[in-house]
Order: sequence, then structure tokens, then C-alpha cells
Amino acid sequence: MGRFVVTDRDTSIRAHGPASTGRVQNSWLGLSPAQMEKTLARIAGVNIPTNKRVVIALQYIHGIGSKKAGEITEKVGIPAERRVNELTDAEVLQIRETIDRDYLVEGDLRRDVSMNIKRLMDLGCYRGLRHRKQLPVRGQRTHTNARTRKGKAKPIAGKKK
Repeated sequence: MGRFVVTDRDTSIRAHGPASTGRVQNSWLGLSPAQMEKTLARIAGVNIPTNKRVVIALQYIHGIGSKKAGEITEKVGIPAERRVNELTDAEVLQIRETIDRDYLVEGDLRRDVSMNIKRLMDLGCYRGLRHRKQLPVRGQRTHTNARTRKGKAKPIAGKKK
């Protein structure tokens, strides 16, 4: 199904999907999709890395930082040094239920944030106007900096001294 590519510099083998899609396939690992499901923990729509500690791996979910990850592991009763691949299915299910019940993460959080920004823009308040003009919102200077928000500098004719 996939073709194997060996480069001159790199002796590792990479599997590429059909030429039309350009997607990388994991079929060359020798794992069926059912076995892949067992090795990956999927929480809140995110594949969590299996070789990391649970507290670190939970931070791959948008909306969960170190503090919330610690709270979740305390609630579920998982020791801090436990790794994701050592978790049982019941523990993964408990983590998933705790996150769904108590925290706003991933798509819901992104939607909430975008709705808040849209509300500010509709109100026409100062912060909303700054969002609409794609300028810094929190009082940063724009005379010289703010290139991330403003984009590449545009030359102005007759500006030379």
C-alpha cells in the first residue's frame, strides 16, 4: 500500500501514503488500527503521548496547563510519577469524565474565546476596535514594535530624512 523511501543522509525508513493524498501511514509499524487504539490514549479529542508522565501529557490538551493537570490527577487519584502507557482503561475513562464534567477544553474553549472577541467587536468598545484593526489589545506600544499583529512593515514614500 505505502511505498518506502530511504534517503542518502538518513537511513531511517519512512512510509508515505498514496501519492494522491501525501499522508504518512503508520501501517509499516506492523500495528493494526485496533492495536494503535490501545497504545494511544485519546482524551478530549486529542491523542496524548504515551511515553510521558500523565501530568505532562494532559497539558497537550488545549485549556489544560500544569495546575489543572495536577488537579485532575489528584481528583482521579493517580500518582504523579505514573506514565500514560501504565494507565488502565478505567483510569483513562475517569480522567476523560473528569475533564468533560469540570473543565472547558479544546473546541468549547476555542468557541467561547472567539465568541467573547466577537462580542467585544460588536459592542464597538476600545478592545473590540483593536481586535477589528488587528492591533495590540492590551496597551502595548505600536510606534516601533507589534510586528506580529501588524504584519510585515510597509514602506512609506517620502519617509527618508
